[in-house]
Amino acid sequence: MVEIRTATIEPIRNTFDHVAKVLGGDKPASRYLEGTLKLQSEANFHYQALWDKDHALYDPARTQIVMQDWYAFQDPRQFHYGAYTIARARQQEAAESNFDFVEKRQLLQFVDDAARQRMAQVLVPLRHYEWGANMNNCFVASFAFGSMLNVPATFHAMDRLGIAQYLTRIGLLLGDVAAIDAGKEAWLHDPAWQGLRKSMEDLFVTEDWFEVFVAQNFVTDGLLFPFAYRQFVRDVGVQGSTVAMLVEFMSGWFDETTRWIDSVIKIAAAESEANRALLSAWYAKHKAIALAALQPLAAGPAGNPAAALEAAAQLDARAAKLGLQVGGAA
Repeated sequence: MVEIRTATIEPIRNTFDHVAKVLGGDKPASRYLEGTLKLQSEANFHYQALWDKDHALYDPARTQIVMQDWYAFQDPRQFHYGAYTIARARQQEAAESNFDFVEKRQLLQFVDDAARQRMAQVLVPLRHYEWGANMNNCFVASFAFGSMLNVPATFHAMDRLGIAQYLTRIGLLLGDVAAIDAGKEAWLHDPAWQGLRKSMEDLFVTEDWFEVFVAQNFVTDGLLFPFAYRQFVRDVGVQGSTVAMLVEFMSGWFDETTRWIDSVIKIAAAESEANRALLSAWYAKHKAIALAALQPLAAGPAGNPAAALEAAAQLDARAAKLGLQVGGAA
């Protein structure tokens, strides 16, 4: 006779010691916290950063922002590696479905040449912008203090390469390799793109990683994504409805990542008045640069001079909500 019994096995402990210290005791923790919290190396480095003798290899002094606890920056998306890859896989399936739908039914054949050329002029050069965004987020991931920032910044950097690949596919659909070559030529030489290109390259040599985070992810993306992937596609009208399907990933991605970016800005601004003032100054500085860079695009290839100003008004409202000083008011 076989007797089947059930048994309850009580765990010896509920989480890791370093997580328990933060939680205030041995309490069950989420996979996100266990996979992200307190992973930053803080002692016993094997070598000094000889290329920067003023700082330790991992050093909170690499930014002017000061935090009592660098692990306060919890990601509202709760992204650890598993959750991140599952979310992106689902988004990729939807994006692939959109591309397959457009390609199989040859929908771009119903778009006139003028509209196709206009969409290629605005969207394809952004491949190079996304490469720059990848570089800037790799810099943030490398030097930001604390894994609560390192980890999502790394995910964000990889996302930018994915967006660049989608833009490449759009370019091939709009005009084959010639459209890709024309996009590169425009990025390098067209006056309409040189302001944005310069602003990106200036960030490559900006030393404060938190300033790069604000300038790239909050300000420039905050202006460019609504401008390029929503306002522009809307302005093209019915002719742009097909391309709207192809850029849906960028639009949805922007909404999702905005939650994380806004939380970082809000937490840092709430830490101290000094942080708030510095973030507000960075916001004003880089908004002026990015807006000046986008206006030639709005007036030129995009064909809507007011589009950049509309995006700027939306970004001002977003910044004020996070506690930054906008136009002299909090």
